[in-house]
Amino acid sequence: MSFSANHLGFTYGLAEATFELPSTGLIAVVGPNGAGKSTLVSILAGLRRAYSGSCLYAGKEVRDWRRHGFARQVAFLPQFVRVEFPFTAEQVVFMGRTPHSNGWYDSPEDRIAVDRALEITDAAAFRNRDFRSLSGGERQRVILASALAQEPQVLLLDEPATFLDLKHQAAMYQLLARLARQLLVVAVTHDLNLALRYAHHVLVLDQGRLAAAGAANEVLTTELIARVFQVRATIERGWLKVEYDA
Repeated sequence: MSFSANHLGFTYGLAEATFELPSTGLIAVVGPNGAGKSTLVSILAGLRRAYSGSCLYAGKEVRDWRRHGFARQVAFLPQFVRVEFPFTAEQVVFMGRTPHSNGWYDSPEDRIAVDRALEITDAAAFRNRDFRSLSGGERQRVILASALAQEPQVLLLDEPATFLDLKHQAAMYQLLARLARQLLVVAVTHDLNLALRYAHHVLVLDQGRLAAAGAANEVLTTELIARVFQVRATIERGWLKVEYDA
């Protein structure tokens, strides 16, 4: 089961995007600011239903899915999450079990899923801390754990490394690459080196249109980077270096 789009558009931010995603793998969505990356992922997440064209998940229009059933299949990690109440990190992760519950969170299955998600994201050490007291990077790992607790087939992420230092950016994408062996992971990123290093496939957006799609090392060429991102760059041993004027 996966996504396919045909002439997919939105009132603002996206136009005429046609693509098909595999059922597993790490897909990076890249492009300049305002290119339509977040708009695309929010459509895939079922958050923008007034799209034009077609966007199918498992052969069914995304807007036609019942929300509860869709949430059992597709998890979404937004760029910013606000929690105003004094929930612990563990309680936030338990919220990810909502699509599987009938009003009670703490079933044996829920506990197993939450414990596994905290362990996978290396967040177990602060499971009992107030979520509001966590650093930005710690919060990001807890929200990822909450998404994984849904036990989805697809994981959609909008800038998952925003609040992470270099060490944890690499750790996050290493984790996503491992998860992508069994799941479809779609991640918006501004970091082309993360896309080159970890993504199996990229979608390049430019001014709301799909500029290129394919294997990261084949699509992210110096020519495309110059055209879409308007910078000169070289790629050496799989790493991109931007050339700055003196």
